[in-house]
Amino acid sequence: MTIIGRLATSLHRKDEEPNVELARAIVDEGDTEAIIELLGNLNHKNKNIQSDCIKVLYEIGMMEPSLISEHYRLFVALLGSKNNRLVWGAMTALDAIASVQPDEIHSELSPILEAADKGSVITKDHGVSILIKLYRSERYADQVFPLLISLLKSCPTNQLPMYAENAMPAIRNEHKDDLSETLLSRLIEIEKDSKRKRVEKVIVKLGS
Repeated sequence: MTIIGRLATSLHRKDEEPNVELARAIVDEGDTEAIIELLGNLNHKNKNIQSDCIKVLYEIGMMEPSLISEHYRLFVALLGSKNNRLVWGAMTALDAIASVQPDEIHSELSPILEAADKGSVITKDHGVSILIKLYRSERYADQVFPLLISLLKSCPTNQLPMYAENAMPAIRNEHKDDLSETLLSRLIEIEKDSKRKRVEKVIVKLGS
């Protein structure tokens, strides 16, 4: 059976389990030819096939990012797609790649930030995650921090607690005050008590 024949759509399945199983098999076998086949079908005339292919690819990335990392430019190109499933799927793949190839992802930061700004919640989630991973690299910390702060100032309040919690462990001492002030400035916007308390807890930890 071909790789495409093993996708959920080809098997007439509505769940994602066949795609996850396929990704796991490709990782176990280190099957780079299968990855090329999946990449080649991201422009398949059937959008369900497109969706399955990007799903398998980013699942591979989350399991073993080095297997898809050399294709990062293709994922960046997908950020301009009219198919939102491909956009946030590509951003998910880039997020995985950022953990092993920060220099390459940094070189494509402009289109990544543009997609995060305009994209869906999932696209923005992974855009923030990419920034945090780049921030962990000493060479990019000072450059990336203002970009991270900008996203935290403009992101939906529903996402703010998660972003703050994810960023906090990585924040260097010299940046803690700026992050704390940014979070404090947004507290009044947060309507849900539970979410406000999560942000307040991050602020306390930053000050300790």
